[in-house]
Amino acid sequence: MSANRLMIVDDALIMRMKIKQIALAAGWQVVAEADDGKAAVERYQEHRPDLVTLDVVMPHQDGPDTLREILGINPEARIVMVSAVNQKAKLVECISAGAIDFIVKPFDPQRLKEFFEKQLISN
Repeated sequence: MSANRLMIVDDALIMRMKIKQIALAAGWQVVAEADDGKAAVERYQEHRPDLVTLDVVMPHQDGPDTLREILGINPEARIVMVSAVNQKAKLVECISAGAIDFIVKPFDPQRLKEFFEKQLISN
């Protein structure tokens, strides 16, 4: 199994497409996508990606609950929260629950690419 496998979770297709394009350019392989928390948990169990980008606000199951559920499956999961600026309290909750970092929307494509490059796992 090769390293640098990414799962993108966001209810907005355009955001998933933008993140995917930048991640691919930074050397990541996108192995799964999900548009809500419940699907994210199922796909996480199926694919066990090296990194997850997880939107904070989604229908059916939000980011903080999804974060806790994935970390319950794998306490070593590396999850990065993606959020609008006005979600500061939720971001703090996610970081204290175990998220490794956060990305604020709208994001600068170059900064996001640099972020993904820094997260690469060496084989």
